[in-house]
Amino acid sequence: MDVTIDIIYEDDAIFVCRKMPGIPVQAQAVGKQDMVSMLRNYSAKKGEGSGIYLVHRLDQPVEGIMVFARSKEAAASLSRQLQQKCMDKQYLALVEGIFPEPSGKLEDYLLRDGKSNTSTVVSPSQKGAKLARLHYKIQKTIKEPEELASFWAYVGNPAALPKGAAQPLSYISISLETGRHHQIRVQMSHAGHPLVGDKKYNKNCPSGYLPIGLCSTQISFSHPKTGKTMVFSAEPKGILFSHPNFQLAEKNP
Repeated sequence: MDVTIDIIYEDDAIFVCRKMPGIPVQAQAVGKQDMVSMLRNYSAKKGEGSGIYLVHRLDQPVEGIMVFARSKEAAASLSRQLQQKCMDKQYLALVEGIFPEPSGKLEDYLLRDGKSNTSTVVSPSQKGAKLARLHYKIQKTIKEPEELASFWAYVGNPAALPKGAAQPLSYISISLETGRHHQIRVQMSHAGHPLVGDKKYNKNCPSGYLPIGLCSTQISFSHPKTGKTMVFSAEPKGILFSHPNFQLAEKNP
């Protein structure tokens, strides 16, 4: 098995995997490694066929947990759950700033631009606008100067520090009600709390490499064959979430 595949669970209907940051879910370029092709190769080598069906997506720079179907029937069941909001997906993010309340909801209308591969918050009356809604809960803040200095020293490369590196940071858990293009990244940026390391939507992001502060930490759904409730969790492995002094009491929302 390719070392970049981290399979958490598998049976004849589904694969549940951890996607590593930087690996696309499904690449358009021929010969480029992506989750779908790697799972197909893995299945084929085991003599189990190569049928892999994409149910949902995760942005290329984002790490975290995903489910893939191994048959058209399983894909139809999981896609139906996703459309009917019966599939629950939760995330952990590291964002700039401190929130006034311990929890809250963001509701916006987003418009996707296929040419630039970005989304923007627009008026509800804008043609093509789609409702985006998420709930967040504050898990931890880093605001004292010594805490921030320790955090950025741990992250490394001083040349890659973002503008305003002394400003407070917040770890937040996020539950999605909708699944729009770049939803968490766009809504948090629009709310004044862009994700650390987000080169598309954070104007403070450095030119050097800095991983994005977002991880898909939990997914739950009904098994497409048995109907059993399946819940899978994955703790973030990225450096932005692993400072020993900032371990969260509630890593998975």
